[in-house]
Amino acid sequence: MAEDRLTFKEMCATFDVTPRTLRYYEYIELLHPDREGRSRFYGPRERARMKLIMRGRKFGFALEGIRQWLMIYEKEGTEAQMRAWLVSADRQLLELAEQRAQLDEAIDELQGLRTDTALALEKIDS
Repeated sequence: MAEDRLTFKEMCATFDVTPRTLRYYEYIELLHPDREGRSRFYGPRERARMKLIMRGRKFGFALEGIRQWLMIYEKEGTEAQMRAWLVSADRQLLELAEQRAQLDEAIDELQGLRTDTALALEKIDS
């Protein structure tokens, strides 16, 4: 069974996170590694949770929302977790669409200012 577990250092490398990040996820109870003395070991359950955490972060979910989602699974099971996730996903999709619209607006404005500046420089150079 020991070969099925990752050390703290291996877990950081596998998920490309800093030791500080991994310790923080433990502190806020997103992860619960096995402890043997001062050593921490991460089995399949903790690696699966970390995959969900990383995916949630990629999609812009707050850590507290991810924590609550994981707790629903532990207390109520897969179906309840899936239903809660759908609600969260719908909310996050709306937020990401709004952020994209704001980015598109900023890009258009910056491109316009850049074009105006380039034209002004051409007039000066002529």
